[in-house]
Amino acid sequence: MVAIGFAMLARLVGAVSDGGALVGIVIAFLLMVAAGLSGSLPLLAVLVLTLLATRWRGERKRNIGVGERASGRSASQVVANLGAAALCAAAVIVFPRHSGVLMVGAMAALAEAAADTVSSEVGQAVASQARMILNLQPAPIGTNGAISLQGTFAGCIAAGIVAWVGAFFGVVAGRWTPLIAVAGIAGMFFDSVLGATLENQGKMGNDSVNFVSTVFAADMAIITVMVLEGVWS
Repeated sequence: MVAIGFAMLARLVGAVSDGGALVGIVIAFLLMVAAGLSGSLPLLAVLVLTLLATRWRGERKRNIGVGERASGRSASQVVANLGAAALCAAAVIVFPRHSGVLMVGAMAALAEAAADTVSSEVGQAVASQARMILNLQPAPIGTNGAISLQGTFAGCIAAGIVAWVGAFFGVVAGRWTPLIAVAGIAGMFFDSVLGATLENQGKMGNDSVNFVSTVFAADMAIITVMVLEGVWS
């Protein structure tokens, strides 16, 4: 019921479409099965952060042609942004003895999802100039692979908030908070690199870029924990 309520809330505020809400139920359910009721709180943090960032200065974004569509995020967009976290949660159910390291991966994926969306939305809302991540050449705001100081700073804060929420409510151990934040930020930059290269070349779509970037963040966090703790034995 909590998972359904969470998805209904997201649909009510227009954050997701009907299909996105259905996918959200599954993802929220997996996180709660893996980590208890508190498992949904980092997901709620992602929803709140991205919703606020998306709605901020919406008129300006619409005027420059980068505003979010009124129907909210589709099912494919929800999977692209939250699917990696759901896969980590599903793995916890199958391999419960490794729940600690896998939930760190799930939180890193959520941190990346928040960082990527918030950085893009804040940059589009307030930045006067964007630059391509690979060569720092000026680019129109909203260009794939373009970043701004304001957006990057906001994305870093968003990743840190999601990491802190996961630790504060006991989803992961507090000592992994910095790692989760750093992995989320690294995934945010990786997303921009993919956008500047493969997406602009037409070899990847936006949903694919988002999913791969969250997987990158999750893998970075999981591998780091494994190296530091030797937990996969």
